[in-house]
Amino acid sequence: MFTIEHEFDATVITLIDEKHGEHRPLQEDVTILGFDDRVVIEQPEAPEGTRIARITLSLAQLAELRAALNLPEGNYRLGPPPG
Repeated sequence: MFTIEHEFDATVITLIDEKHGEHRPLQEDVTILGFDDRVVIEQPEAPEGTRIARITLSLAQLAELRAALNLPEGNYRLGPPPG
């Protein structure tokens, strides 16, 4: 299950873990905040949930992640080499 909310400066997507009959522990919810220049992924650290693990991706890193999800094993570069 997930939710999508549009706020003033970000789109917020929350991924909610569900068991679906599986025998595994539930994970903490994942929140994805999309800004104009970056994407931030947050998840409370289990089991106490008092600290938040946070990862910030540039839009270029997000594009590479999106491409990597559909590619076989290997080394890749999107676009021309830097410099």
